[in-house]
Amino acid sequence: MGEITKLIRAASAGDEGAFDRLFALLYNDLHRLAHARLKRNSTLTLLDTTSLVHEGYLRFVKAGELDVSDRGHFLAYAARVMRSIVVDFARKRQAERRGGDVVKVTLNTGIAEGVTGSDDEIIRVHEALDELRQVDEELARLVEMRYFGGLKVTEIAEAFGVTERTIERQWQKARAILFAAIN
Repeated sequence: MGEITKLIRAASAGDEGAFDRLFALLYNDLHRLAHARLKRNSTLTLLDTTSLVHEGYLRFVKAGELDVSDRGHFLAYAARVMRSIVVDFARKRQAERRGGDVVKVTLNTGIAEGVTGSDDEIIRVHEALDELRQVDEELARLVEMRYFGGLKVTEIAEAFGVTERTIERQWQKARAILFAAIN
């Protein structure tokens, strides 16, 4: 059994020191996940890779428990946490852009309708992913790992315990379903 697996088991049992060591060992992988997530959306300039990784750490700590079995599952869970952070950030920016709780008065509705941005895209993908989860939980996990987490096909196949070709077929299926849901 590898060091990472031992640390995951210890962290799952509530050992905070083990969780900190696990996070430190996987920091570069988490940073790569965050970078892959944010490079898809370069307009999120206020949220950088380091702050995304650190916010993810805080959410892990706040959750208080870790229910994963190996490195692949840990990274998949981290991808889900990062997705949640990015979506929350996009929603917050949308609310601020639209005035939050302030009553909105638009003089020229054509201008307001023309405002679209990457925050809208993030939320559309998030909502489509929630719809996909209702249909197929495994495909939704695959999308989180691939799209939001930036994991490679080999890493996802390892986490799912299937061949790379199976993941490639499932990825094609998931993309088709999401495309239909978004458009």
